[in-house]
Amino acid sequence: MTIQQAQQLVDNWIKTTGIRYFNELTNTAILMEEVGEVARIMARQYGEQSFKKSDTEVNLADEMADVLFVLICLANQTGIDLTQALEKNLEKKSIRDADRHRDNEKLKPK
Repeated sequence: MTIQQAQQLVDNWIKTTGIRYFNELTNTAILMEEVGEVARIMARQYGEQSFKKSDTEVNLADEMADVLFVLICLANQTGIDLTQALEKNLEKKSIRDADRHRDNEKLKPK
């Protein structure tokens, strides 16, 4: 699936099953909530926090998909073509960071 196809798929789902988009501010708050859920799993699975009983059924992939879904909703609502935005962002990073990471002593193999 392409990013463009994902944007169309989410738009179709929202307009049928979801009835309509939540407003942009609500979706921004939901996005922050979903990112927090990903952070919680990461802190427990890869960090030093221990899992709680309520964390036993968590699914990192599903939580990341929730983040992507809401981000796509916001892009659709604000008229952003995420394919184009990502391409421009990678171009910006490639120019800006052409030597930055290569010259970073912290990133060199030990």
